[in-house]
Amino acid sequence: MEKRVIFRGWLLPICLVAPQLIISIIFFFYPAAQAVWQSLFIPDPFGLSSQYVGLGNFEYLLGDKYYRASFLTTAVFSVLVTFCSMIPALLLAVCADRLIKSSGIYSTLLIWPYAVAPAVAGVLWMFMFNTRVGIVSWYLGQLGYDWNHVLNGGEAMGLVVIASAWGRISYNFLFFFAALQSVPKSLIEASAIDGAHFWRRFFDIVLPLITPTAFFLLVVNVVYSFFETFGVIHTITAGGPQQATTILVYKVFSDGFVGQDLGSSSAQSVILLVVVGLLTVIQFKYIEKRVHY
Repeated sequence: MEKRVIFRGWLLPICLVAPQLIISIIFFFYPAAQAVWQSLFIPDPFGLSSQYVGLGNFEYLLGDKYYRASFLTTAVFSVLVTFCSMIPALLLAVCADRLIKSSGIYSTLLIWPYAVAPAVAGVLWMFMFNTRVGIVSWYLGQLGYDWNHVLNGGEAMGLVVIASAWGRISYNFLFFFAALQSVPKSLIEASAIDGAHFWRRFFDIVLPLITPTAFFLLVVNVVYSFFETFGVIHTITAGGPQQATTILVYKVFSDGFVGQDLGSSSAQSVILLVVVGLLTVIQFKYIEKRVHY
């Protein structure tokens, strides 16, 4: 017989959900409402008054070629960061899962980069690829390749992608490793007895069983590439060269805090919120169909 918990009265349920509701209202709903409200106004240069323009900020943004270009930059950046962090993490998890001895030591060593903050990771990679004192750029120069991410937009994009994906590999590794540990060993042993080689076992048995974890990491990594990579881009390229690495979240900062255009910045934050929400809905509606629970 199924037992259900029934609360007698309304005071206890409200007390249980109140902390989460208060945190959500203060740190999410109120700032989001404030951004929507500010997106309808244009403040004066001194910030003393504001003029109501309705959807004028949105119309200006959608007509700005630099803002439209940041959409393509964000799309390329998010796809590269997501796959460059998930695929190596899965390979490392498979290698660690096959270890019989010392797997705990390897797992501990592989998760260390996750403890490094994005801004700190950006500084580390910036020094390694510095055009004058960077050790990696020096070795590339010895090989005949003149590395200069300050002037080359493609090299700048590659550097911020590597720096952003580096710390995320450890996070993905934890989940992939846990998912691989939960795969029944009897299925793998039975397929091995039937003559299936390692990669056949992996793609036909293991990979379908860990698709729920892979789908979760796909959603989380896309959100990470849209929002949490600001520190990496700010410390390495500051959106340059020629806005080659200016993604949507960094353009919100540059227009709002650097350019002091709070109306346009608020409108951009609203558009960014809508874009991420739509991407999440699309992922759950179409990609989740291929997930085997």
